[in-house]
Amino acid sequence: MLGGLPDDAAHDIDGQISVLTELGWPTIELRTIDKAAIADITDEQFPSVSTALSDSGLHVICLASRIVGQARPITSAFRDDLEVLAKRARLLGTRYVRIRSYPNDGLAESSWRAHAIARVGALADRAERQGVTLLHENSSGWAGTNAERMLDLLEEVGSPALKLLFDTGNKVVHGYDLLSDIIGHVEHVHVKDADPNGYTIPGDGSARLVECVELLKANGYDGTWSLEPRLAIVPH
Repeated sequence: MLGGLPDDAAHDIDGQISVLTELGWPTIELRTIDKAAIADITDEQFPSVSTALSDSGLHVICLASRIVGQARPITSAFRDDLEVLAKRARLLGTRYVRIRSYPNDGLAESSWRAHAIARVGALADRAERQGVTLLHENSSGWAGTNAERMLDLLEEVGSPALKLLFDTGNKVVHGYDLLSDIIGHVEHVHVKDADPNGYTIPGDGSARLVECVELLKANGYDGTWSLEPRLAIVPH
């Protein structure tokens, strides 16, 4: 099933819906609306977003949150958007919330690991109680670019509310190739492509998309292929 993160194409919710409707893709992944993160949309504004999505017939597959992202290093205060995101996920009919695992900010490796695992573990506990599943993306953060660390994070946290999100383009941008090592834990996929000069149209870069898709399908992946081209605008 195809879907997309359409804030790459339009900032407003009507524009995002229009893009996916024109393409005929049935699912949408929400990250920003009018440049505001999903958790920052006010309670007064959110019902209009929810109504627009319901009227469109699109299925919301995931909320791509800022939790433990690049702007929140491991030394920052523990900020938890999860309560509002879980509530909105339930209202929109999805159980997935995208996270990362804290960029470092001068800590020794062992301390960075310990703090990242503890914080993600605390988030996973809350997610389980709230009825949502966290999807850790291969991007920035302690476990973001290393398969061994991803598997270590999953084992140490030990929660059914923590799974993995694999982004095909990030492996080019960040210089690693780890899909075969984590494939049994992949719950959601972002499709994008890149070459040494930046992001490209999917298929025109060096992410070996066909190989990735074939490997995922051969290992039983039957979830959404959520396209994130990153070509038109920078949504955040």
